[in-house]
Amino acid sequence: MLRCIAVDDEPLALELLEDNIGKVPYLNLIDKCSNAMQAMKVLQEHSVDLIFLDIQRPGLTGLQFIQSLSSRPMIILITAYEKFALEGFNLDVVDYLVKPVSLDRFVKACNKAFELFQLKNRRESTEALPDYFFVNVEYSLLKVVRSDIKYIEGLKDYIKIHLNSSPKPVVTRMSMKAMEEQLPSAEFIRIHKSYIASIAFITSVRKSSLMIGNEELPVSDTYQESLMKLAGKQG
Repeated sequence: MLRCIAVDDEPLALELLEDNIGKVPYLNLIDKCSNAMQAMKVLQEHSVDLIFLDIQRPGLTGLQFIQSLSSRPMIILITAYEKFALEGFNLDVVDYLVKPVSLDRFVKACNKAFELFQLKNRRESTEALPDYFFVNVEYSLLKVVRSDIKYIEGLKDYIKIHLNSSPKPVVTRMSMKAMEEQLPSAEFIRIHKSYIASIAFITSVRKSSLMIGNEELPVSDTYQESLMKLAGKQG
């Protein structure tokens, strides 16, 4: 699943973009933004794989926004102007779409991004990443095995890592975004601003909640679609 955001200052264009994204089964729309400042805030709080970005906007332009990013997700540019295409590709964007964008052209660009995403994941998997990481707990480093994680709970500047092997969660000072980046998207899914769930431990799914064993976790509106896509795919 590709975690994405849409950035456009035109409400109608943003609505159309959201509709197109909803038609692509492997896209998970994290948020919609009307300007670059909103997009930066989302990128600080969430792990994002792909940005759909309009170039021309008041204030910070799309190209300036790309150049400002130190850690850059994949980017698909969407604009009414063809003249910026070369400059966009010089910034290694995945694709450049000129409005109005047909659905088949949109899907073609998304497929290109998804292929790059899969290639990156295959490359990372061949590097034999260990199934564990370490977190700071009471002045020591505690080893956490990823396959033992049932779900993650966010508490302001702290997180609780709920494990299958222990009734007591691991509490550590870390942001949800930093935690999400430690977890493979094929094995974990964000379901709420304050919750990340292990797909392996999900026992049932409802529209606004899911069960992990006897525990019920909330699912916010933002993540309902991606969870239902996952449930449909698994079924």
